[in-house]
Amino acid sequence: MAGPQPPPWVHAAFLLCLLGIGRAIEIPMDLPQPPTITKQSVKDHIVDPRDNILIECEAKGNPAPSFHWTRNSRFFNVAKDPRVSMRRRSGTLVIDFRSGGRPEEYEGEYQCFARNKFGTALSNRIRLQVSKSPLWPKENLDPVVVQEGAPLTLQCNPPPGLPSPVIFWMSSSMEPITQDKRVSQGHNGDLYFSNVMVQDMQTDYSCNARFHFTHTIQQKNPFTLKVLTTRGVAERTPSFMYPQGTSSSQMVLRGTDLLLECIASGVPTPDIAWYKKGGDLPSDKAKFENFNKALRITSVSEEDSGEYFCLASNKMGSIRHTISVRVKAAPYWLEEPENLILAPGEDGRLVCRANGNPKPTVQWMVNGEPLQSAPPNPNREVAGDTIIFRDTQISSRAVYQCNTSNEHGYLLANAFVSVLDVPPRMLSARNQLIRVILYNRTRLDCPFFGSPIPTLRWFKNGQGSNLDGGNYHVYENGSLEIKMIRKEDQGIYTCVATNILGKAENQVRLEVKDPTRIFRMPEDQTAKRGTTVQLECRVKHDPSLKLTVSWLKDDEPLYIGNRMKKEDDSLTIFGVAERDHGSYTCIASTELDQDLAKAYLTVLGRPDRPRDLELTDLAERSVRLTWIPGDDNNSPITEYVVQFEEDQFQPGIWHDHSKFPGSVNSAVLPLSPYVNYQFRVIAVNEVGSSHPSLPSERYRTSGAPPEFNPGDVKGEGTRKNNMEITWTPMNATSAFGPNLRYIVKWRRRETRETWNNVTVWGSRYVVGQTPVYVPYEIRVQAENDFGKGPEPDTVIGYSGEDYPRAAPTDVKVRVLNSTAISLQWNRVYSDTVQGQLREYRAYYWRESSLLKNLWVSQKRQQASFSGDRLRGVVSRLFPYSNYKLEMVVVNGRGDGPRSETKEFTTPEGVPSAPRRFRVRQPNLQTITLEWDHPEHPNGILTGYSLRYTAFNGTKVGKQMVENFSPNDTKFTVQRADPVSRYRFTLSARTQVGSGEAVTEESPAPPNEATPTAAYTNNQADIATQGWFIGLMCAIALLVLILLIVCFIKRSRGGKYPVREKKDVPLGPEDPKEEDGSFDYSDEDNKPLQGSQTSLDGTIKQQESDDSLVDYGEGGEGQFNEDGSFIGQYTVKKDKEETEGNESSEATSPVNAIYSLA
Repeated sequence: MAGPQPPPWVHAAFLLCLLGIGRAIEIPMDLPQPPTITKQSVKDHIVDPRDNILIECEAKGNPAPSFHWTRNSRFFNVAKDPRVSMRRRSGTLVIDFRSGGRPEEYEGEYQCFARNKFGTALSNRIRLQVSKSPLWPKENLDPVVVQEGAPLTLQCNPPPGLPSPVIFWMSSSMEPITQDKRVSQGHNGDLYFSNVMVQDMQTDYSCNARFHFTHTIQQKNPFTLKVLTTRGVAERTPSFMYPQGTSSSQMVLRGTDLLLECIASGVPTPDIAWYKKGGDLPSDKAKFENFNKALRITSVSEEDSGEYFCLASNKMGSIRHTISVRVKAAPYWLEEPENLILAPGEDGRLVCRANGNPKPTVQWMVNGEPLQSAPPNPNREVAGDTIIFRDTQISSRAVYQCNTSNEHGYLLANAFVSVLDVPPRMLSARNQLIRVILYNRTRLDCPFFGSPIPTLRWFKNGQGSNLDGGNYHVYENGSLEIKMIRKEDQGIYTCVATNILGKAENQVRLEVKDPTRIFRMPEDQTAKRGTTVQLECRVKHDPSLKLTVSWLKDDEPLYIGNRMKKEDDSLTIFGVAERDHGSYTCIASTELDQDLAKAYLTVLGRPDRPRDLELTDLAERSVRLTWIPGDDNNSPITEYVVQFEEDQFQPGIWHDHSKFPGSVNSAVLPLSPYVNYQFRVIAVNEVGSSHPSLPSERYRTSGAPPEFNPGDVKGEGTRKNNMEITWTPMNATSAFGPNLRYIVKWRRRETRETWNNVTVWGSRYVVGQTPVYVPYEIRVQAENDFGKGPEPDTVIGYSGEDYPRAAPTDVKVRVLNSTAISLQWNRVYSDTVQGQLREYRAYYWRESSLLKNLWVSQKRQQASFSGDRLRGVVSRLFPYSNYKLEMVVVNGRGDGPRSETKEFTTPEGVPSAPRRFRVRQPNLQTITLEWDHPEHPNGILTGYSLRYTAFNGTKVGKQMVENFSPNDTKFTVQRADPVSRYRFTLSARTQVGSGEAVTEESPAPPNEATPTAAYTNNQADIATQGWFIGLMCAIALLVLILLIVCFIKRSRGGKYPVREKKDVPLGPEDPKEEDGSFDYSDEDNKPLQGSQTSLDGTIKQQESDDSLVDYGEGGEGQFNEDGSFIGQYTVKKDKEETEGNESSEATSPVNAIYSLA
């Protein structure tokens, strides 16, 4: 079965391990060997002139090698120069300038030689150069005059440095020059303007060069621009500013980056697109830079050569430039020579194969000297890029150099030939323990050495055949690779190295561990600021490994502060803040592996406040408001609220002016006359509102007469002889001018009398000495110092009301049922209402109950009938009661006089539910019910009805019905079986019928689900105890004579019957056991008449003269799920006690009253 895939880092680590698997076997350092260069400086070695010069060269060998240097191909005598020293046990040169000297004097080409008695190894030719950062030549630059829309190139021409400086453009005030597809810097450092615009004059332009080693920045004198403007800029087709013409060529070396550049002018600014003739651009290596003006292809190879062209286009036309790319190559290895270890008499070869463009030449050297000038060796044959050795001897030891070169560079490699006679030896510690993760690849290392090179074989658990093939692979250096680890791969592995001189072996113990896996990963979440977020990270790992769970935020270690709680399987963030936004990575790691899972937490916050409010397009009645939106904090802005404040009527109070969609940041605002406006903007998103922006500058509009009159004009009386005229005052934006006031006019309706008028500065006026409830015509007009508002609308108002003078007459009452009556009455005359008729109202109260000695509340209640109605219904009355009722007329002032009192009686109804219905279970045989009389009998009680049903799980028994007299408030139910539960429904009755019912259930038996198993286990345990068997045997011996006849009789069945019943629970299918009795039961154990039947039809024995209580076993009874008796028995009771349980109840005084009624 395939297991889960290991995390990617496991594969990466394994690939790094494989890099060493194919390497040649190295000679242990305790054996004689020629020198090997282990460390050296780069070929082009550029140094900082302020520091000492360090040229590295280190080597190993036995005996330890000595070192010397050449400079410019001549011997370099280190001892003669006091500034130059060589590190101890190393060839590294140190040139010290603390006592003076010029570093430039030591520039040149250096080569290191490491020598011992077995040969000489060479370093690369190291070209030493001192970094240079020359000063910028001083020059006076005249202002650059250019026509608007014309192209422009500002040349940088930095001083030549080593290495070349980094170029960037800034203003003289050190502000970066903003670059886009119109203005950009070319690869040569020049600044190109595809077309010049007027705003380009707002700054100057200075070219800056940053030098790497000195960490200095040099600034060129700035350019200043003078742009000549015209009425309109003419549109132009594109033309190339760089490179010139329609075609060019470029050479690039294999393995470096190819950078192609096209910069074009034109109006409007052209767009640049790139293509390759005869094919597509290499998508995996090509990327566009500098606003598509540059194409970079990384690590070019021969197939990247060809013709590329850039297309510059705008709406006026397009042009293209073709660049022919040729790919050359410095030498690169096809097969690098490796050290050759041979035994005397063996054959071997050194191979040096390289490629390049042009084809490189190969030169062989031995111990640093050309092979042609070396002493002849009959055992050596040179065949081009290969040296063949036959029948080698000890004298053949040497270091060979292969130098392959062409015009673009060279490669130099050292490879020694060592001739040894060494038996096999193991180079690593013995009996290593390797722990690996299930389903991963792994390798078991067995480093060894011997000459001749030994053969290596692997065995598992000391037996079986050589491990190679299938899931195993053995490499030349002796490593055993297991391609996919399984549980069965665990064990002890033995590697055995053998050559003609002997053999050696080593053991590795392999343990296989379960992988670490995050099985519940954190999920991406979106949270509002201030809430709590939990990121889950549940891990499964091998229990023998120590698990560590850590968290990263944005790929950096997470600091667990006071607001965070890190647990084994989660990370909780309390009071989420904006800084918590980002990615969270859970890393579950052991010493062998790790797994990780990442989730992104998006924190939603209220938007930042808008800023930089600006007023433009100022007009008499409008202005344009523009603002810059703040950050939306990950929740898009849905709307902007523009508020205003004025400093005349309500200074310091901000009012909403208008709202705009979240996609706009500029709006035209309508304004009112004579307001000194100040605006601010609030941004709104799903989370909430931002803080208000800083206020804008103020803007005052000129005054004008009001264009509106006040609204919500009303005329209402507060007393019976006045009328109060009120209106909603106009706000600052509707005043339109100073000294806002109101002209109030009124007159009686339909009299056509002249208008009364008054000027009011507030928002109310009271007209006095008015008749009762008379209609008036009312007008309210706004006026300021610039004039009056429009002609106002006429509103009808009324003077004050007085109490009604008359009551409803001819009130008739008809009883509908025990809780409702209908009313009917005659309408009062309108002139007696003395106001607006609101409703007719009935006042009624319960005078008494028809049940004697029953106290009732006589609190008055009311029923309202709105409008000019003549009938209505009064409900929710108490049955079986005497009521009284009066009616009144109601207007805005209050109630009128009351009508004559009417009396009526409600008939008998059904009672309310019995109170305090209680179900008790004193034992397993009986259930006791108790209740109290209904709170509202609503008539004469005739009795109670009880319905009850037994149930056991989904099995429901037959419903039983019991009727009781009104005096009964208790009842005892004999249970059919001790397992079933009961559901009881109780209601009270009058002559009308049954009332509301109440339902209760009997309590559940204790330990309902487990008694059978507990008893069976207990019986089995006691029956198998030795002391119990011994006790039984002793008793049997003492009563043997008395019980000999009974013993023989009961032994015929092979078992003691009671023991059979203990071991096997009784079931309902056994006809002899339906009543729960045992084999030895006598006739008295038969079911009694009147015994209740259980749900499954078995009969429950009520009493027994022969129970296990007589044998010393008592306690509560236990039952099977089907209700059969299986174990312990209740304490035996005399029949006299059982039959005397029921006693008559004392007569309740309340029930006696009901009976008398």
